[in-house]
Amino acid sequence: MSTPLLEVTDLSISVMGSKARTKIVEGVSFSVEAGERFGLVGESGSGKSMTLRSIANLLPGGVTVSSGSILYKGQELIGLQNEKRRRLMGPEIAMVFQEPMTALNPVMRVGEQIAEGPRRYLGLSRSAAMDLAVSMMARTGIPDPKQRAKAYPHQLSGGLRQRVMIAMALSCRPKLLLCDEPTTALDVTVQHQVLRQLEELCEDFGASLVFVTHDLAVVNQTCSKLAVMYAGRIVETGPVKDVFKDPRHPYTQGLLTSAPDFDQPERELIPIPGFPPNLADRPPGCEFAPRCRYAQADCTSLQPRLLPVEPGRNSACLHTEEIFPGVLV
Repeated sequence: MSTPLLEVTDLSISVMGSKARTKIVEGVSFSVEAGERFGLVGESGSGKSMTLRSIANLLPGGVTVSSGSILYKGQELIGLQNEKRRRLMGPEIAMVFQEPMTALNPVMRVGEQIAEGPRRYLGLSRSAAMDLAVSMMARTGIPDPKQRAKAYPHQLSGGLRQRVMIAMALSCRPKLLLCDEPTTALDVTVQHQVLRQLEELCEDFGASLVFVTHDLAVVNQTCSKLAVMYAGRIVETGPVKDVFKDPRHPYTQGLLTSAPDFDQPERELIPIPGFPPNLADRPPGCEFAPRCRYAQADCTSLQPRLLPVEPGRNSACLHTEEIFPGVLV
């Protein structure tokens, strides 16, 4: 078997609190093959963005990787010298952030910001890099790209700014693109256009995609495989179509039944009761047990492990076979 492009193994991330460190991500493992589109799904605070940022070495102050491994093309990223890590960011690994107004430099024209990477990493001249920037803006669907390249971020709409971010991230043709909820602030029509262009560009450039979102419709449109996160742990993995059609964890089922289904507009929405746990004071056993309608006595004392339930699919539930009949274990 070929080596995965990205392989995350038993990753744990902690943050320093007032008295002690708290694990906000624990035991996360997944892999992404070359050309694959992988989604990380879950409620706000589930740890998906921190997992993504650990790959790019962009964790905020006070947040650190406490254990685990992140391999990119077989090379360990954790503990890698800053200079070597920076050489990977841009030509190998790029990131699209959630809010372009905070990610883009407000005092630089957007064309110059896109051209900066190709000048630094590809050795292009100023004029050649600017030509590439205009070309990338055109490919991301920005109208009149030559004129818009002279604009500052505040002069563009939210949809155009997000396209600028995508053009910037892909300008050096990276092999791995990390997306942290890049369409959250966009309306549905613009969101669909941006996602379609992102998908087409990744396919054209042969880039793998790791996409973080809380929006199930977005991951359904964008990704082929996903991992569902809850309280800092992965609770289910598998192909997107299979998981959406036949979830094998109560939390995944809860996410699906609480979201609108435009193919069944008459279907009643069933919200997940309660709130996610305080990670500084995790409940014993399964963290989802207090909110789970299937919870049994052992769920509050035993911590479930992520185990295979059928080829290509895993679930972290003590009673998967009983709740979802027909599971192969």
